[in-house]
Amino acid sequence: MLRTKPQLIEAACQGDKAAISDLLTVCQPDLKRFARRTCSTTEDAEDAVQIALWQLYRKIGALRTVATFTTWLFRIVERECYRLYRGKKATEALDELLEQDIPCEPSIPIDLRLDLTRALERLTPPYREVLILRDVHELTAPEVAAQLGLSLEAVKSRLHRARTQVREQLMSSGYWLKDEAPESTNMEENKHIL
Repeated sequence: MLRTKPQLIEAACQGDKAAISDLLTVCQPDLKRFARRTCSTTEDAEDAVQIALWQLYRKIGALRTVATFTTWLFRIVERECYRLYRGKKATEALDELLEQDIPCEPSIPIDLRLDLTRALERLTPPYREVLILRDVHELTAPEVAAQLGLSLEAVKSRLHRARTQVREQLMSSGYWLKDEAPESTNMEENKHIL
């Protein structure tokens, strides 16, 4: 629990620069303790605290009541820890996928595999995460939704967008225009490449 005086919070909410500076100093130790318990790594905890302090500095004037200050600030740290954890988890999953020695069929050209890897790397983490879970790990859409804490509609939407972006990347790479490239550009038919 933050040990701050309501008068300090009120003064900061009204734009008093000295009060905001004091509030940043007073809140930091408690936020660090909370972040160390909430975040998965020390680096993530430090990042989450910095984000929370930055939000405090920028948005303290928008706070409606002094009573909600502590909850508001801890919630920022908690959300940031979770966001950093999810981003790291998705990146680690992609790194594991890329590092695996997956035996590839000899009929799949190296150019296509490289283009596909680049296309996956260019996806934003939410799209990449859904695509990898669905098409690489072959989870069902409801399983992906449950694992990521998303609605089924959100999973389907992200999956559609991810596949579209990958398809566009592959088309723009020029691979499909090469003589030895397969005739079909249908992602479903080429899904085994993933």
